[in-house]
Amino acid sequence: MAGPTETEDLLRRHAPQVLGALVRRYGHFDTAEEAVQEALLAAAEQWPRAGVPDNPRGWLIKVAARRLTDALRAEEARRAREEKVAALTPRDAFTAPAPGADRAPREDDTLTLLFLCCHPDLTPPAQIALTLRAVGGLTTAEIARAYLVPEATMAQRISRAKQKVRGVRFGRPDHWQDRLPAVLQTLYLIFNEGYTATSGTSLTRRELAGEAIRLTREVHRLLPDHGEVAGLLALMLLTDARRDARTGPHGELVPLDEQDRDRWDKAAIEEGVALVTRALSRGRAGPYQLRAAIAAVHDEAPSAEETDWKEILGLYDVLVRLVPGPVERLNRAVAVAMVQGPRAGLAELIALEGELGAGHRLDAVRGHLLERAGAHDEARAAYEAAAAKTLSLPEQRYLHARAARLRP
Repeated sequence: MAGPTETEDLLRRHAPQVLGALVRRYGHFDTAEEAVQEALLAAAEQWPRAGVPDNPRGWLIKVAARRLTDALRAEEARRAREEKVAALTPRDAFTAPAPGADRAPREDDTLTLLFLCCHPDLTPPAQIALTLRAVGGLTTAEIARAYLVPEATMAQRISRAKQKVRGVRFGRPDHWQDRLPAVLQTLYLIFNEGYTATSGTSLTRRELAGEAIRLTREVHRLLPDHGEVAGLLALMLLTDARRDARTGPHGELVPLDEQDRDRWDKAAIEEGVALVTRALSRGRAGPYQLRAAIAAVHDEAPSAEETDWKEILGLYDVLVRLVPGPVERLNRAVAVAMVQGPRAGLAELIALEGELGAGHRLDAVRGHLLERAGAHDEARAAYEAAAAKTLSLPEQRYLHARAARLRP
């Protein structure tokens, strides 16, 4: 018999594949998702008592297909829908494989479902919400809690996203390479929101960061030779490896140069370094590979003082040519300051005025560089300005503490 944890892990792993199989065969995203949820509930009740079937995915597909068929029969256009389903579905499409078999679907439904959730008609927030719901298996309440919005608000967002993709042909886009950047960007945004919570009382939301890593691993498994997929997974692993050292005993923020590196996850660092090394050896580097390479330089340094900032600056020089965004240029300004001195870094910040919106990062970096330059009064004002702009309580406390240190 399977325990509750084992059953939950199985269900989470198979849920997107089952949903993808039903949507691919029948369409009806909303109705298919409801049928999958019913199948998952049935499995959660039966498997701990009766044991996990030899082919859990086949079992779930079979049960969900029956529930979906029942739902379709109940609708007003029952005959027309049944004829359509009968015409589109092969005779043995939902027959469970022989006991012990675990054959893969003809096309990978998890990846295809990711592409559907990242449809270009959806806004980035809608893409993220639908991805977490349909592919990640998170409940609406869990997603709402992660993003600190009411559950009703998140439910409306997901519902609108489903309406947008209703009627969209399920299948890998003909030019799937064109949509892959949106998939990777969505996963990257989910990870960033989980690793660096932008509001609330906690610095991280582990469930979001962990889910982003899990989904990116799945994409990498399906596209093992794609350099940017490997780069994104490496970037997540190398960044998440520092998570435990990022907070002190009372939940306070610990900056990178003050972290206890013995608390870093060595296994994650080794895996991330190996991934990005292989990816960079295959040809021209993309933005995720370059970001991962920068993270690797930080993680492999024995101490903050031994960090190779010249190499980091060289990598940022390449990155900003590919992605000349304000965040990348802000990070490069820090590298310039570490190589050429704080005044050189401050000169780089002048060009970023007004480009980073109402966020706190520009003021925080300015405060750090002014402090290093010895301009303590100006640094204190910059820290206080940054603290007033961030919604993260740990960051507010950290910035106030930095400012307090500089008072006469």
